[in-house]
Amino acid sequence: MNNKPYLLKLPPKGDERGWLVAVEGLKEIPFEIKRIFYIYGTKGDAVRGQHANRRSEFVLINVCGECKVRTDNGCGEKEIFWLNKPHEGLYIPRLCWKDMFDFSENSILLCLASEGYDSSEYIRDYDAYCAEMKGIHHG
Repeated sequence: MNNKPYLLKLPPKGDERGWLVAVEGLKEIPFEIKRIFYIYGTKGDAVRGQHANRRSEFVLINVCGECKVRTDNGCGEKEIFWLNKPHEGLYIPRLCWKDMFDFSENSILLCLASEGYDSSEYIRDYDAYCAEMKGIHHG
């Protein structure tokens, strides 16, 4: 199972009037988009996310401002991504732990998801996540 996050370059189109970025599921986004939400008004010292999903994949795009995303794939690979470009997205595969933090005051973090919301697919306890991942990789 490959659950490694990676940055996506989203092609901006523009002229003297400004820029536009268009994305479509199964094209620029590696899954069919079934849910869209965004996070804004987050205090700079707040941490969002703090969970993994069993079925959902995500692309996170900071369309305004900036934030950082810490990922953990459950195999000892942890990375921090700085999202500060509206034409760049972070692909987060299923079963990848994510923490979003260090939000700028004007941050608007757009989240594209492969699944509708289902609370039963969330793993919100980090120790339980590590145990589940250990079972997947050694089971």
